[in-house]
Amino acid sequence: MTVQKIAITIDEVLLKRIDRWINENRFPNRSRAIQEAVREKIERMDTNRLARELAKLDPVFEQKLADEDLGDLQEWSEY
Repeated sequence: MTVQKIAITIDEVLLKRIDRWINENRFPNRSRAIQEAVREKIERMDTNRLARELAKLDPVFEQKLADEDLGDLQEWSEY
C-alpha cells in the first residue's frame, strides 16, 4: 500500500486524546491513530450507505424475483 504524507489541522483537545492513546500504547504514533480513525469512519459511512440503499428495496418484489421459476437449470450454459 502506498502512503501519502498530508498536513491536517486538528483541535487541541482531540490531539491530546490521540496522544493519550499513544501513551497507553494503543497506537505507535499519531499517524497510525488518525489513519485508523479515518478508516473506521469511512467504513461506517459505507455501511450506512448500503443500509440506506437496501431499505429502498421492495421486499415483496424481491421475494417474487427470488421465487421465480428459472426452468430447467440443465439447459443453462456454463460460464
